[in-house]
Amino acid sequence: MRTQIAGYMALTGLALLGLVACHRAPPPAPPPAIVVALPVHPDGASGSADPIRYPVEVTARYSNTMSFRVPGKLIKRNVRLGDAVKQGQVLAQLDPLDAQKQAASAQAALEAAEHRLVYARQQLERDKAQSEANLIAANQLEQTQDSFTAALAGRDQAAAQLTVARNSLQYNTLVADHDGLITSENADTGQVVSAGQAVYGLAWLGETDVILDAAESDLGRIRIGQSARITLSAVPGRHFDAQVREIAPAADPQSRTYRVKLTMAGPPEGVRFGMTGDATLAPAPSGAALTAAPPTYTVAATAIFHQDNTPAVWVIEGGSTLRLRPVKVSSYTDHKSVIAEGLNDGDVVVLAGVHTVYAGQSVKPVRPLFDSEGDIEGPAVADAGATQVAGATQVAGATQVAAPTGAGAAAGAQ
Repeated sequence: MRTQIAGYMALTGLALLGLVACHRAPPPAPPPAIVVALPVHPDGASGSADPIRYPVEVTARYSNTMSFRVPGKLIKRNVRLGDAVKQGQVLAQLDPLDAQKQAASAQAALEAAEHRLVYARQQLERDKAQSEANLIAANQLEQTQDSFTAALAGRDQAAAQLTVARNSLQYNTLVADHDGLITSENADTGQVVSAGQAVYGLAWLGETDVILDAAESDLGRIRIGQSARITLSAVPGRHFDAQVREIAPAADPQSRTYRVKLTMAGPPEGVRFGMTGDATLAPAPSGAALTAAPPTYTVAATAIFHQDNTPAVWVIEGGSTLRLRPVKVSSYTDHKSVIAEGLNDGDVVVLAGVHTVYAGQSVKPVRPLFDSEGDIEGPAVADAGATQVAGATQVAGATQVAAPTGAGAAAGAQ
C-alpha cells in the first residue's frame, strides 16, 4: 500500500513539473548596449563662422642679400646693422686697383684699334682711287678692303672690352638698389670675398607683410584677399588691418604647416621688422569655393570598420538600431579619417568599439566623456552607470565596449 501511495505521489510531482515548465515566463530582453557616438557634419560647416587666430611675425614684403658681382678684398663698409639706406647709396667698397688697371689697359687697346681703323680707312680710299685709274691690281684693292674690315672689327672688340672693364670697376662698389633697412652683416672689412657672397641683408621699405604658419585643418578656411586684424605685443592698444596675399602651395617638410603671408594696409607707424603678435582672420565668405566641392566628413580613425576590403561605419538608425554603411575614405591620418562619400549631415556614427557590435543590434548612443557639444541625448559615458556595459573601458577620452557573446559576436565578425 505504501508503495502504491509513493508511486502516485511521484507521478503527481512529474505532472506538476511538466505544467510549470509549459507555463515558464520568457527571459527578459537584454538591455541596449551603450555605444559612443556623435552626429557628423560637413567639414567646415560648424566652425566656418569662427575666426581663426595664429601667431604672426612682421617681415618686409621684399628682401634680398647684397653682394658684389666680382671677387676682391673688402676695404670699406659704410653702413652697419639696422641703418636705413637710400637707393643709390654706396654701402661697401672693394680694392679697385686691379680693376682700374684693367680699365686703363682696355682704354689703351681701344685707342690703338681706332688708330689702326683710321689708317685702314685712308689706305682704302687711296687704293680705290688708284684702282679706278687702273694703277693697281684688283687683288691689291681686295686686300686693302679686308684690312679695313678687320680694323673695324678690332675697334668694336676693343670698345666692348673697355665696357666690360668699366663695368668690372663699377662692380667693385656695392650700391643699394632700393630704399630699405640693413638686416644683416655677413662680411668684415679686410675679408676677401667671392662674387655673389653675401655682404649685407636688405629689407625693402614700403609694403609690410606678416607671416603665419597655418595647420592643414584650417587651410580650407583661408582665402586670398581674406581680411585680418593684427595685434602686436610691442604696440599695445593698437590693431592693424591686413589681407591674405599668398598661401603656400605645399606644406613645410618638417612642420607640415602652410606659410601664409598677409600684407598690412598702409605704412604702419611704430611697426618694426621682427615684431611678433597675433592675427585674427575673419571667417571666409561662403562662396562658390566652399559649395562647389562635395562635402567631406571627418571622423575618428577608430570609427572605420572594414567589411572585407571595403571601409564602412556603423550608423544608428531610428535612434537605436545599428546599420553598417559602406563609405569612401579620401584620406587617413593617425587619429582621423576623411570620408568623401556614404554619409549625410546629421548621421549618428559609432566612434569606438566598432568590432564589438553587429548589424541590427539595439544600442543606446552616448557622448564621449570629454565632448561638450551635447549633440546626443543622454548622459556622457562617465554618467551612464545606470546601464550595465560588459567590459567597458575608457581609453583617451572614449569608451570601447566589450564584444557580445554568442550569436552577437558571430554577427559582428561578419
